[in-house]
Amino acid sequence: MGQGGREELAELALGRRKGTRSLRIALLITAIFLMVEFVGGLWTNSLALLADAGHMLTDAAALSLSLFAMGFILRPATSEKTYGYFRVEILAALINGSALLVIAFFILYEAYQRFLQPEAIKSLEMLVIAAAGLVANLTCARILHQCEVDSLNIRGAYLHVIGDVLGSVGAILASLVILFWKAYWADPAISVLVSFLILYSAWKLVKDAVLVLLEGTPSHVNLAAMKQALCKVAGVDSVHDLHVWTLTAGVHAMTCHAVVAQANGRRRILEQLISVSREQFNILHATIQIEHENPCPNETTFCH
Repeated sequence: MGQGGREELAELALGRRKGTRSLRIALLITAIFLMVEFVGGLWTNSLALLADAGHMLTDAAALSLSLFAMGFILRPATSEKTYGYFRVEILAALINGSALLVIAFFILYEAYQRFLQPEAIKSLEMLVIAAAGLVANLTCARILHQCEVDSLNIRGAYLHVIGDVLGSVGAILASLVILFWKAYWADPAISVLVSFLILYSAWKLVKDAVLVLLEGTPSHVNLAAMKQALCKVAGVDSVHDLHVWTLTAGVHAMTCHAVVAQANGRRRILEQLISVSREQFNILHATIQIEHENPCPNETTFCH
């Protein structure tokens, strides 16, 4: 790996450490308001508050899991794990996304039961508790938003908190409708709406995590465009066996074979190919094999 790749990895590690601090603060706030909303939900008989409290319980577990994963990925690579522990972060994101799916379906089931048998709710108390929960969740969301782009794992935790924000907003709206119009159906109705929003975010997170685990091509990389860019390097006759995958969010790897007919300047050509991979496609780990001729001439891999 070149100097530029090492610097980017160093920045990535710094971002993960910052993310660890953010996760700790978010976990503390979530744990406190989890108890507030749970007790408040029982007191007011509000499904929206209880659903949000249940979601915050999984948030606390998800944030703890995320902290555990962040501690692992900062460990150095070993002879047995040559890429380090990057994939622990993706596994944590997959578990978090799956937990969100389960939560959403559970809330939908409970909402269905409430539609069949509406129950009286202490709307004013529900409003006060939901408003306090919203402030807490917005605080957590702001803390995590600063680093969620850099890590799929933190993004999973961030989506959990966003689900809580939506739950708090929904609880506030439901409490206002019940307070002014005594429409108790608003409590399960808002819960259904929040559940569908959570389902959308959770499905996207799970899909992204599975793509990384299956070593799929990163969404920002077009293989045809990448091959074309590599072929534009002077002296390269063809490129074949091109593979690009993601180790964890922000860390991508690539391997390929480049056919170079000329005997001189191969080191320069290799350095240019690595430079193109890093600067144009954000590849930190590039392994490129220089060949005299294409061993599979029947493949349509030639540039010219």
